[in-house]
Amino acid sequence: MAGPGDNRKTNPHAPVDLEPLHRSIGGCVRAISGEGETEVVFSRDRPGMSGNQIRLPEFSKRPTQSELAVVRGLGDSMALRMSCHNPVTHAQMSPGGADAQAIFDAVEQARIDSIGAKRMPGMARNLAAMHAEKYDKANFAAIDRKEDAPVSEAVAMMVREKLSGEKAPESAGQVLEFWRDFIEQKAGVDIDKLAESIENQQSFARVVRSMLSSMELADDYAEDDQQDDEEDESLSDEDQPRSERENDEQVEEESGQDSAPAEESETADEELDQGELDGAEVADTDLDEDADPDSEVAGETQRPNSAFDELNEKIDYRVFTPEFDEEITAEDLCDQEELQRLRAHLDKQLAHLQGAVGRLANRMQRRLMAKQNRSWDFDLEEGYLDTARLTRMIIDPMQPLSFKMERDAQFRDTVVSLLIDNSGSMRGRPITVAATCGDILARTLERCGVKVEILGFTTKAWKGGQSREKWLEEGKPATPGRLNDLRHIIYKSADQPWRRSRANLGLMMREGLLKENIDGEALIWAHDRLMSRPEQRRILMMISDGAPVDDSTLSVNPGNFLERHLRAVIEQIETKSPVELLAIGIGHDVTRYYRRAVTIVDADELAGAMTDQLAALFEEQAAAAAKGRRRG
Repeated sequence: MAGPGDNRKTNPHAPVDLEPLHRSIGGCVRAISGEGETEVVFSRDRPGMSGNQIRLPEFSKRPTQSELAVVRGLGDSMALRMSCHNPVTHAQMSPGGADAQAIFDAVEQARIDSIGAKRMPGMARNLAAMHAEKYDKANFAAIDRKEDAPVSEAVAMMVREKLSGEKAPESAGQVLEFWRDFIEQKAGVDIDKLAESIENQQSFARVVRSMLSSMELADDYAEDDQQDDEEDESLSDEDQPRSERENDEQVEEESGQDSAPAEESETADEELDQGELDGAEVADTDLDEDADPDSEVAGETQRPNSAFDELNEKIDYRVFTPEFDEEITAEDLCDQEELQRLRAHLDKQLAHLQGAVGRLANRMQRRLMAKQNRSWDFDLEEGYLDTARLTRMIIDPMQPLSFKMERDAQFRDTVVSLLIDNSGSMRGRPITVAATCGDILARTLERCGVKVEILGFTTKAWKGGQSREKWLEEGKPATPGRLNDLRHIIYKSADQPWRRSRANLGLMMREGLLKENIDGEALIWAHDRLMSRPEQRRILMMISDGAPVDDSTLSVNPGNFLERHLRAVIEQIETKSPVELLAIGIGHDVTRYYRRAVTIVDADELAGAMTDQLAALFEEQAAAAAKGRRRG
């Protein structure tokens, strides 16, 4: 006899209980890592590693099979890095130069992933899904020129192909094919040797260094053996070689997922692991040893025309040729129809963020407007009659009349310049959030009578462009200095109304726009624009996610060439200029460079950081003005 019926229907769209899935994946990750204390968390924050914690992306309410494979692939890759990678050895073996460092990091991650793929077929499928998703989010399929194809990713694809048999996924497009002949011709013999030492990180790294030497990107490691042996036990944060993490994060931040190099840099940001140094930074002691003694005190001499007239000479900073640099408006880079389309794409990407950012903007507007309204000076000899003090005359008829005058809000005579890093590592969510925050902040300050300009900086090419071609034609003179074509973009000028420039910010979504970043010269450009303004108060806010990086320049100059210049420019502005400089670093510790700065972990925190920084700056001025009046 049938039992009692159940009238409840299964809802195919109901959320899935994800807790068993979390426990299962967490257990697998801990088992692979070999660390029983490893903590695995799932969140909406950017995936990454910090100490013994592995952060994976949270699943959707009803996860798909492909989503599950990608998350498992991320967990497998991070766990393998814990198990098979020694950060101290990696730092010791790292080469100098941005191109060499990017390839070295990418190939090391390929070694780690290949170990797991060879051990377990299931792990191989997960890692393949992770790579396919990574390249898809980075839009590698749209790359149609060799110049735009990152050579580090191409080498990593070829190494994985040799070590584990994993072919480049369709989402990788033609990136590998663009570089295959070059790689096989220059380094094919060394790549064939990598499989023999896949389980020995140090031996593997030596073969990679030989491969980079064959590609004319780095010296062979054998030349430094004696020095490294002496330093093995005394390696500290300050002694670590420079590594340029932006080249690896260029792809990882587009997809919102960290592969090993980004995990390594995030670890350095939050908790240094046995001397592992943040890849894009150079310690202060390293800078002092390599830099000109006067580099940190640039601008001590008188500056008759500009704060930077003698700066380049002081720190030995050169520009090979400025003839191919450009300062250009967003309208000149893109027609209006495409700008409107890109703006619509930007709005769609961050529709859910508009409410939160809007609330922050409204809060700041209320704080500024409160200073503007009902701000008075009392006990004056002329002005409006102060009726609240008429009782004085009744008590003592000999008392003079008291007047008051509404005080001019000082923040009205202010211009704010937002300088946004348009480098490749900002692709994906960081540049999307930066564009939206800049847009809303400009609208908010405009309502309060504060003028705002929005600027961006990048380069015209990945590998030096016309400047490098000219350098090659002239016979490759030594230490040529900055060797790329600058592109400085004006998204909104200070005098342009927000409604007329709204579409311009969509340009940041354009494929192929974001390339290298040379921060020092961008700061000088934005600073000089502010100095030409008539406003009494000038504020410059830098938004960046890494140290200055340009492969072409750093391949033929000292490794700290661009960073040393940036430090000198910051020092000059902060000590010799009336411009107030503040900075926000996205996943990058900018407090090492700027006196007034804040570092945020995720791009979603940018809106709050921008509004809080500016509001605090205005409040500081108001407090200082009030203190001065009390003393008077």
